Amino acid sequence: MQLKVLNNRYELEQKIGEGGMARVYRGRDGRLNRRVAVKVLHPHHASDVGFLQRFHHEAQAAANLHHPNIVDVYDVGQDDGVHYIVMEYVEGSDLKSLILGSGALPPEQAVPIAMAVAEGLEAAHRLGLVHRDVKPQNIIVGPAGQVKITDFGIAKSSLSTAMTETGVTFGTADYISPEQAQGLPATARSDVYALGVTLYEMLTGRLPFAGDSSVAVAMQHVSSEPPPPRMYNPRIPPQLEALVLRALAKRPDDRPASAREFARLLRSYQNVGEQETLVRPVAPYVPQRPNPRPAANGGAVPRGATGPMPRTPLPPPRPAVAAPAPTSGAGRDFGVFLLGLLLLGVILVMVYLLATVPFGDLLGSATGRTRPTVAPAATNVSATPSPTPVLITVPDLVGLDERAAIQQLEAFGLQSFAELPRYTDTPTYTVTTPGQVFDQLPRAGQQVTATTTVTYVVSLGPALVSVPDVVTMRGVDASFQLRGLGLQVEEIAAPDRLSAGFVFRMEPGAGVRLPRGETVTIYVSIGDKVRMPEVVGLNEGEARRLIESAGLFVSFADQQSCDRLTPEVCAATQAGEVVSATIPAGELVDRGTAVTIGVRAP
Repeated sequence: MQLKVLNNRYELEQKIGEGGMARVYRGRDGRLNRRVAVKVLHPHHASDVGFLQRFHHEAQAAANLHHPNIVDVYDVGQDDGVHYIVMEYVEGSDLKSLILGSGALPPEQAVPIAMAVAEGLEAAHRLGLVHRDVKPQNIIVGPAGQVKITDFGIAKSSLSTAMTETGVTFGTADYISPEQAQGLPATARSDVYALGVTLYEMLTGRLPFAGDSSVAVAMQHVSSEPPPPRMYNPRIPPQLEALVLRALAKRPDDRPASAREFARLLRSYQNVGEQETLVRPVAPYVPQRPNPRPAANGGAVPRGATGPMPRTPLPPPRPAVAAPAPTSGAGRDFGVFLLGLLLLGVILVMVYLLATVPFGDLLGSATGRTRPTVAPAATNVSATPSPTPVLITVPDLVGLDERAAIQQLEAFGLQSFAELPRYTDTPTYTVTTPGQVFDQLPRAGQQVTATTTVTYVVSLGPALVSVPDVVTMRGVDASFQLRGLGLQVEEIAAPDRLSAGFVFRMEPGAGVRLPRGETVTIYVSIGDKVRMPEVVGLNEGEARRLIESAGLFVSFADQQSCDRLTPEVCAATQAGEVVSATIPAGELVDRGTAVTIGVRAP
C-alpha cells in the first residue's frame, strides 16, 4: 500500500486483516482525532464499474444502520483510484479466536452473544440489509463483553438493482445456508441459519459439518442433518439444543420467522434458566414408610435433611353437613323403600325373560304345553371355500410414454395413478427424455393382486440451472458456487491483469441454462504476468520493440565482442544482432520486468 493517508484525513497505521475483496487497516481519523478501521478495496475491483456501484451503494446503505451490536460505518470514499470504507474500530477479539482459544463456551456465555447478534441482524433486516456472511470471524467480543457484528459494508441490500445479484460475497462454506449453497438468493432467514451454526460452534467447540473441500461441506448443509449438539457436549440443556436445531432447519420456513423471533426464543430460554436457579424445584413424590415417631414440628423434614421430599399433606376434609333428626315416620319410609326395590327386581326379571326366551316357549310353559323339537339342518362348511387371489406380475413402465404406460397397465388389469411430473438429473435417473416414465411403484416384476394401483412418474427432462456470473470472484468461491448448483467445473490457470486467484473469464457465459452435470470452464488469474518473447537472432531495434510490446522493457544492452562469445556464436551472428537475454523465451514474468540483452559488438 503506497498511500499512507487517504484524502489527507485517514492515516493507515497497520494492516489487521485481509479478504478476497479488501484489506483492513487500523487507522486514525486526523480530523476527528479518533481511531478507525479502514477497509480498502483490492485494486482489481477498481476497474469493474458495476462492482464499484454496488460497493458504494451497499456501504452507504450500511452507513444508515446504527445499532449497539453493529460496527458503525462512518465514511465511504476514494482517493486517486483507491476505494475505501471507514468504520468504527472495536477493541477486542473476534469470536472465532475466542472459540479456538477456550473451546466450547458455557451456555450462560454463548446465549447472550447469540442474542446480541440476533438483535443486530434484526435491525439490519428491517432496513432491507441481509448480511450473507454471518460467522464468528465477523463477530467482535470486547473486553467488557460487548458484541459487535462487522463486515456490513458489503452486505446485500433489498434496494440493489439486478446488476448486484452476482454473488461476489458468497459466504463461507462452513456457515452457508442450504438455499445459498444451491445458488438461491439469501434472505433474513439465511442469516438466522448462519447464526445457528455459530451458536452450535460456540456450544460444542466444533462445526456441525466438515469435509475435504468447501463443496463437500456445502452439500452437507443442503442434504445432511446436523449431529445433535448434546452428542459433543452433554451439558447443553435439551431446550437450548432444540433451539439450535430449529435454526439449522433445511427449509427456511421451518426456522424462526426472523432474527427478532430467534432472539426472543433465546431470551425466553435464558429467563427460564435463571428462574430454575432461583426457585427450588419440586421433587417427584416417592412413597415413604410411616414413621412411628413423628418430628416435633408435625412431621416436616428438618432444614438440611437429605432424601426425597415428603408428599405435600392434603388439606383437612370439609366438615360434614349435619343431617336432620329422624322423625316418628322413619320406619314407614324405610318399608316403602324396600317395597320399591322388590318391584324393580320383578320388572328386571321379566324384561330378561322376554329378551332371551322365545315367546312360544314362554307361552307353553304358562299353559303346560311344550313345543315340538325340530332337528337343526345339517350344514357343510367346506361346500363354499374362499377363492384364492389371482396374482399379476407388474409390467416395466420405465422408458414408455404416458399413453403406452396406461395401455400396458390396462392390458394387465391393473389400475394406474400418475404423480406430478418431475425433472430428472442424468447422474440419478436412466431416463431423462421429457414425457417418458422414469419411475414406478410397485417395481416391475413384483407380484400383486388385480386391485393394486400402480403409481408412475413422467419426466420433465433434465433440470436446467442458470449459470451465475462468477467473473471477478475468487476461484475457490466460483468453483464452490457452480458445484453447489450441480455443475462440473474445469479450472484453467492463465495470466491476466486481475489479481492472482480471481476468475477473469468463464465459458459458457453467465445466464446460460445448462442441465445439471454439464461443465463450466473458469479461467483463474495467476497474476499480471506476460510471456518473454524470442529475441535471440533479431537486430537490437526489433528486439527492443518486441520486448516492449510484450509489457517488458530493456534495461541494458550489453555489447559483446567475439572474445566474449563462443566461436560458433561469433561465426553465426552479425554486428548489432541479439545473442542472449536474461529472461529465457516463453517464461512468464511480472509485467514491467526489466530485461538485459546481449548484442554482438561490431
